[in-house]
Amino acid sequence: MEKWKTFVKRRGEEGRFRIENVLYGGQTRFQFIEVLDTTPYGLSLFLDEKLQSAELDEFIYHEALVHPSLVTHPNPQTVLIAGGAEGATLREVLKHSTVRRAVMVDIDEEAVRICQEYLPSWSKGAFQDRRVELLHLDARRYLEDTREVFDVIIVDVTDPIAGGPSCLLFTKEFYQLAYDRLGDDGLLATQAECINLNDLDYYLAIVNTLRSVFPIIFPYQAGIPSYGETWGFVSASKRYNPADLTKEMTDHILQERRCLDLRYYDGLTHYSLSFLPKYLRQKLQECQHIITNQNPLVIAD
Repeated sequence: MEKWKTFVKRRGEEGRFRIENVLYGGQTRFQFIEVLDTTPYGLSLFLDEKLQSAELDEFIYHEALVHPSLVTHPNPQTVLIAGGAEGATLREVLKHSTVRRAVMVDIDEEAVRICQEYLPSWSKGAFQDRRVELLHLDARRYLEDTREVFDVIIVDVTDPIAGGPSCLLFTKEFYQLAYDRLGDDGLLATQAECINLNDLDYYLAIVNTLRSVFPIIFPYQAGIPSYGETWGFVSASKRYNPADLTKEMTDHILQERRCLDLRYYDGLTHYSLSFLPKYLRQKLQECQHIITNQNPLVIAD
């Protein structure tokens, strides 16, 4: 008998993968974790019945999340990662030769351990890099308590599900806290939910909330095949606008200054990232919703 994994994508919509093998399934203090070997996308990580990343295309998501902001910063030396249990965001950050210190704060220690054990190709030894400090704390509380200043902050957390650990990492108060912990040249990058035509409100609210804190906002998108949808990202900056980087400038930074050879992201990709469709640009201009602690963003099942 064939085994299939059916999972929730968005309210009223499901995905379905054929399963070759179940490597792990169990509940941590914070979430239910599954590591499955799927027929179409290889090893895949599910958290609370939602697909997080898949072996075949995780590089698209993680390169899109990390590199536009790190390339835009002229000399990123200190980077904070909120979340990122798989270690793939950390992997991409460490590819930049300028980085001297990377602090990864993920609240779920057991999830990080499971990913290291069952998905080692995601991190590729990043956790053993001498530049890394790995902390298992609430990322918001960490930012409240630390006085360290970072060049780039990357928010790679799960969807803000009711009762989950991520709801307060999408609020104006959190973004203001991040702004205060960034240097004068600092940038913040965050995953910002899907950009489905029938499900735009979350992305619009995240962009507009960041716009209420940061002077420069760079909303962009990338298609993730395993998600079956286009995913939204935002880079928020104090000084430098990723949109100002040309194809040639981006390739020069990647190849000559950082010595990076990536699979998804290059100058042409950077140039194309912000080509948002007309309806989405209009919606971004119209959106007035600001996410706050009292009115957090919660993804409806």
